[in-house]
Formats: sequence, C-alpha cells, structure tokens
Amino acid sequence: MAQEKTYTMIKPDGVRNRHIGEIVNRFERAGLDVERMELGMVTMDQAKANYKEHEGKPFYDGLIEYITSGPVVKMVVSGDGAVAKVRTLMGATNPADAAPGTIRGDFGLIMDENVIHGSDSPESAEREIAIFFG
Repeated sequence: MAQEKTYTMIKPDGVRNRHIGEIVNRFERAGLDVERMELGMVTMDQAKANYKEHEGKPFYDGLIEYITSGPVVKMVVSGDGAVAKVRTLMGATNPADAAPGTIRGDFGLIMDENVIHGSDSPESAEREIAIFFG
C-alpha cells in the first residue's frame, strides 16, 4: 500500500463523551501517525464547504447545525493505506450497522451523532485537509 494522508475528525458527540484518547490510540495501534491535531470549533464556512455535496438534502441543515454545535478534534493522519485503514477503523456510517470493535460500533449511538468523520478517498482527504488546516 502507498503512504498517504487522510483527514479525520472526532465529532462533537465523540469529544463530549470523552472518546478522544481511545480513538487516537486506535489509530496509533493500527500503525498510523497523527501528523496534526487540533481541538476547536468548526466554522459555518468550513461546515458548508465540507458537506457541500449534501446541500439540498433533507438532513443537510441538521448536519451543519450538529457539526458546529461543539468542539471537534481535527486530524491529519498518515500511513500505508491511511484512507482505507481509517475507514475500516471507523466502521459503518450508521452505528447500528457498525461492527463491534469499530469506533462507531463501540461509541456511536445514533446515525445523526456517529462519533467520527473520515475522508472517503485521497482526493477528498486533500480537499478536507485544505478546508480545515488551510
């Protein structure tokens, strides 16, 4: 696998429920490196840019409201096949469908608050890193 970077974000529910350390630990145990990490708020502009493809969908306004509702942990993670590894560690988008042992399977409660976001491709990672880290 190729060395690559990806973007991941622990969402407001993951921060609120104190899962930061365990999630970062899972990345490191999987052989991934956390190159950059920042605790902070997602601005309205960042939220709209990141979720632009969902604009106009019924869940869009709630998604924007949720992701800007509290602090998040923004990260650049790297390693061999980082995008795929992070996606596997996260589990299915809906926590009800996520396997035990995955981040969403262990910590997610509902679809609208599913603990973590991760880029779905190297191209998305590049775009998202630029949105959140300039």
